[in-house]
Amino acid sequence: MEWKPRKKPKEIRIAFIGTGIQQRSHMRVYDNIPGVKYVAACDIVEEKLNEFCDDYNIEHRYLDYRKMLERDDIDAVDVTVHNNLHLPLVLDVLRSGKHCYCEKPMAGSFADAVTMYEASEDYGKMLHIQLGRIYDAVTVAAKDYIDAGKLGKIYHARSYGYRRRGRPYVDGYAEKEFDQSWIAQHGALFDMGVYHISQLLYLMGLPKLERVTGKVYQEIDMDPVRREISQFDVEELGVGFAYYENDLTLDIIESWAIHGGPFPPSSIHGSKGGISLGGGFGPPSADPMENAFTFYDEELGYPRVIKLDLQAEIGRRAQVDPNYHHYINSQAHWIAALRGDCELLPTKDIALETMRVSEGLFLSSTLGREIYADEILTLSKSTALRTQETPFGTLKYDF
Repeated sequence: MEWKPRKKPKEIRIAFIGTGIQQRSHMRVYDNIPGVKYVAACDIVEEKLNEFCDDYNIEHRYLDYRKMLERDDIDAVDVTVHNNLHLPLVLDVLRSGKHCYCEKPMAGSFADAVTMYEASEDYGKMLHIQLGRIYDAVTVAAKDYIDAGKLGKIYHARSYGYRRRGRPYVDGYAEKEFDQSWIAQHGALFDMGVYHISQLLYLMGLPKLERVTGKVYQEIDMDPVRREISQFDVEELGVGFAYYENDLTLDIIESWAIHGGPFPPSSIHGSKGGISLGGGFGPPSADPMENAFTFYDEELGYPRVIKLDLQAEIGRRAQVDPNYHHYINSQAHWIAALRGDCELLPTKDIALETMRVSEGLFLSSTLGREIYADEILTLSKSTALRTQETPFGTLKYDF
């Protein structure tokens, strides 16, 4: 749904680091937000950079992002690179005095995510993490039901993500770097699981993790030529079980590839009712989204299933709620927060807690035991790839 503000919005000047497929996904959304000026872009691959800038009419082009960050006509930088590059690039953006929007997951490790979080606080700059599902119409409806007490005491949630055969590159799409731990660090759980886990943690009010156990797998055959080219060494399936405060539990299963049928949607279960979270990313389209949201409870002892017309209600809110478009998707929310039109949602907090439980799951798989929450930061190691010394001050945050 296109944003149509009632008055001319304040111009926000954006620069971009990384010009790959995910950045192009961002651009398709920015293009529908009036008042966003594309100032400059950077990529280490000149041909890809020029093609991107030609497509989006970006005049200023850089192969060295540090040179770009020296500009004084940039309000915020959108960083869309592979996971083990998030920390050094985000730190340099924050040091340069600019706000930063970073692609998910927050970083390659929990330790690096903590460093990013602390740097944002210390430098006094906003850090926004791309967590697309928290803006879904189904998430909005779920939050309304939870806030109204319709679920009662929430005691269990299920984070499910399914692909029958959808591993990047080896199954025919995207770049081989998604499959390489040296730069991506992890696979299915970092690529897609972050969306589902973050959605649930957001809806449940960021509960405090106590302990987690899990296992990751890479077992299914793949094209041998593409395996050799990609050097595939990340998980295609991740499973886990987490314990949170107040007897809340969360089970996790995320698949890039599995011999099995579709998983049910993610869900949240309470003493009075439960929610099934179907649907895709973003606001509803012309589809009725009949299976996007289902509420389960009982009336007079009879089990009851309630379906909502999300299309009708979201359409109404778009017309009557002046703040609706501040939360329609991640980019629109980011721009609204930069303009001062709304307070930024705590996406860095949500992303950090998503990293915490994910790191615990990976540690559990590696060490073969349950991992307690207070162990995770101690056991987590930086996976960030070093860059050259920054020109924006002393390197306070070592990694």
